[in-house]
Amino acid sequence: MKNKRRLKPRTVPYRRKRQQKTDYNKRLKLLISGKARLVVRFTNQRVIAQLVTFDVHGDKVIAGVDSFALRQLGWSFSCKNFPASYLTGFMLAKKVMAQGYKDAILDTGLRSPLHKGKMYAFLKGALDAGLNVPSTADVFPTEDQIQGKHIQNYAAQLKHDHLLYSQKFAQYLKNKVQPEDVVKQFETVKRKIHS
Repeated sequence: MKNKRRLKPRTVPYRRKRQQKTDYNKRLKLLISGKARLVVRFTNQRVIAQLVTFDVHGDKVIAGVDSFALRQLGWSFSCKNFPASYLTGFMLAKKVMAQGYKDAILDTGLRSPLHKGKMYAFLKGALDAGLNVPSTADVFPTEDQIQGKHIQNYAAQLKHDHLLYSQKFAQYLKNKVQPEDVVKQFETVKRKIHS
């Protein structure tokens, strides 16, 4: 009689793990903290953020903000750049603090945040609004990046080359806004959120 090799039963991972939507080890660590999760996701056009709490029947979304909401406050620039990320974090933190939430923990999902990147610009906005989120100061982008001064300076450099200027800032010019005004508009929108 031939020896038949026994095959081990294959363990099938959870559906969301197979679809690469959830890192369950990371999620467990976040849930053990006992704090609400400050969930932030970036798409090609916007920043989507929510404050989420755990419930045995499923996560509960306490509040959510989309960076397109900045348009209603007068934001005419990109809804996915550094200033928009900061303002989205600032707006969400103001909204959840009005509902009585003071502490949260950052949930970046499957993404590994880049040092001094947009994810940390979002977090800086939430911290500046008064939300307590564990973090270190060395990961945040510079104030110039957060306010959009790097966009303003780059536009000033390209101003002499009209063709290159119109190519790089075509979307802004189409919306009838000047890239040199990004800092001024940033301050205006921040004041509107703050009030």
